Amino acid sequence: MSQPRILIVDDERAIREELAYALAYEGYATAEATDGEAALAELESGTFAAVLLDIKMPGIDGMEVLTRAKDRWPDLPVIMISAHGDIETAVVAVRQGALDFLPKPFDTDRVLVSIKNALTLGDLAQENRSLRRQIAATHSMIGESPAMAEVKRLIEKAAPTQAQVLITGENGTGKEVVARQLHALSKRSDKPFVAVNCAAIPSELIESELFGHEKGAFTGATSRRRGYFESANGGTLLLDEIGDMAPNAQAKLLRTLQEHKITRLGSTDSVDVDVRVLAATNQDLARLVEEKTFREDLYYRLHVIRIEVPPLRDRLEDLDALTDHFLRETCRRHGLSEIEVTAAARSALRARPWPGNVRELKHLIEAAAILAENGVIDGEDIESLSAARSGESARGGDWFAFETLESFRAATEKEFIRRKLEENNGNIKRTAERIKIQRSNLYKKLDRYGMK
Repeated sequence: MSQPRILIVDDERAIREELAYALAYEGYATAEATDGEAALAELESGTFAAVLLDIKMPGIDGMEVLTRAKDRWPDLPVIMISAHGDIETAVVAVRQGALDFLPKPFDTDRVLVSIKNALTLGDLAQENRSLRRQIAATHSMIGESPAMAEVKRLIEKAAPTQAQVLITGENGTGKEVVARQLHALSKRSDKPFVAVNCAAIPSELIESELFGHEKGAFTGATSRRRGYFESANGGTLLLDEIGDMAPNAQAKLLRTLQEHKITRLGSTDSVDVDVRVLAATNQDLARLVEEKTFREDLYYRLHVIRIEVPPLRDRLEDLDALTDHFLRETCRRHGLSEIEVTAAARSALRARPWPGNVRELKHLIEAAAILAENGVIDGEDIESLSAARSGESARGGDWFAFETLESFRAATEKEFIRRKLEENNGNIKRTAERIKIQRSNLYKKLDRYGMK
């Protein structure tokens, strides 16, 4: 087993030698840096279990090194040491991410205890990341339908690579879940995963949010701020709703993908970034390219591998498994006892058109579980909850609840047939005659919508 490496950063040679001797005696490997620049260079060139960092140094001081180190390596334990120790400085250091603050002259035993604590926390963080990967790999993708089997196959093929992936599908289908799975099964799984909704960021702010800015770059920029690319450095960045990205940001994104560098607003210096970019959209990007609202070169740069996430209505075989998964999740989150879903309830779920897809199912199951009487969700519960959702949408209450024309047509057709059956007391022959379709076609529609 390799020795944990500790980086000692101090401009005083005697301090460095004292710490190096004490750490070597306890079985640690060490490296030394005399100033902030050298410390950052050491961190870039090697892997360290912890850092002992002096605050007062010529050039870049310890607080600035701490900030940059935490930006680049968020999980790296940093212990601050200073001859100018005071409560205020200690509080600031801890707020900026320091694990501990040791005033000089320090007791060597106290330093060793702090190092051991840092390594323990580092081990726990690594174990936590490993568990997150296992959970993501085991539980995130629910369903064994042919459509989902193809999604899983593409994820397994694409995840270990560095290829750009374009994830498409209606709202609520689980595009971010696919992105998280790609990250969890990649070599970057112990690094950050950052998701950004491009549609939620005003066009005048998108560049600052993605690439960061320097102090004074624009009105209100009172300090330097790193962007999402720097936050995701080493890991994965999901650009959701990529079709809504402003043209100026599209050009800068393309340059970043080509050069693996970003330039903060207000700066002329470039910063190297190592980020795998995934893009997701519910729009037809090829059509946006034809309409000149999305760059063709960026489209082809992002569209190396495409994963189409199917709508829930096209994978109804997965409905029971998804229902059980969301029910367990809801019971655990809200501290509910075990709840049964009756066959009638499952039939009612299968009859829905699901314009909101998996997200709609999740919210419906959560509401049904919380409101369930005697620990049972039955068909009437589903019907009553559905009435305020897709039922009202189909009757004209909220057309924008539907993401596609197909889902809107399905919901309105089902509601139309339901009403006509009621008017004709459930008589299939008479209903078919009244709505002017073949009886065999009506039977097919009833079967499709689970209305038999």
